[in-house]
Amino acid sequence: MEGVEKRVASRYDDWPSSVQSLLSTVVIAIFVITFVVQAFQIPSESMENTLLIGDYLLVDKLRYGNTKDGFWEYAMPYRPVQRGDVIVFHYPVNPSEHFVKRVVGVPGDRIRLVNRELFVNSVPQHEVYVRYSSSLHDVFRDEFPRVNVVVPGLEAAWWEQMKKLVEDGQLIVPEGHYFVLGDNRDESLDSRYWGFVPRENIVGRPLIIYWSVQNSDNGVRGDPTPGDKLFHFAYAFTHLFQITRWDRTFRIVN
Repeated sequence: MEGVEKRVASRYDDWPSSVQSLLSTVVIAIFVITFVVQAFQIPSESMENTLLIGDYLLVDKLRYGNTKDGFWEYAMPYRPVQRGDVIVFHYPVNPSEHFVKRVVGVPGDRIRLVNRELFVNSVPQHEVYVRYSSSLHDVFRDEFPRVNVVVPGLEAAWWEQMKKLVEDGQLIVPEGHYFVLGDNRDESLDSRYWGFVPRENIVGRPLIIYWSVQNSDNGVRGDPTPGDKLFHFAYAFTHLFQITRWDRTFRIVN
């Protein structure tokens, strides 16, 4: 009986270690989510075919660091935001929303689109990732910048600001800001319509698509009710292997 009592006591004595281990795991997870990586879901077609609706991303929040980090700016493998980078950022018009776009203009660049073709500092860009989904020509969208055209979705404050930053038909990107476009150029609400991304709005750069699921509303229309959401969850759980895009899962984002 004494041996049994010792074993029982030993199990009870171990509970502080178990709690400590659990708390350590939680703290590490919170640290990683807060400072290192964060998960995001792609909700729109604006980055097709680089990113599709239903792609789930892990975003590297350390890639660009912080210009106020001091010592850490040199100790960590930070690098500046560059042309061609896909970034996740707080939408300047509504910072509670996250957008994902591609950087095409860094501070000091001169941006222009001529018949959809992007020119940076008067040099045409070779953009193999761009998709055009419309056969219609839109003067504002395809011949940017146009300060004499107002279109639906154009932010009024941005239109006024844009007039002051256009020289010789080119838009000049100011210091501390970035010009971004969606890869699906005809279906993207991007810098053409609402302006620049401030440096402090940038969250990070997508690392990998850790899961990708086929987009399907399963017959549901309009805003989903709690019942609709439960139905979607049950459907996804029972059809996990059928709805997963296995060819996109664990794909590196470029």
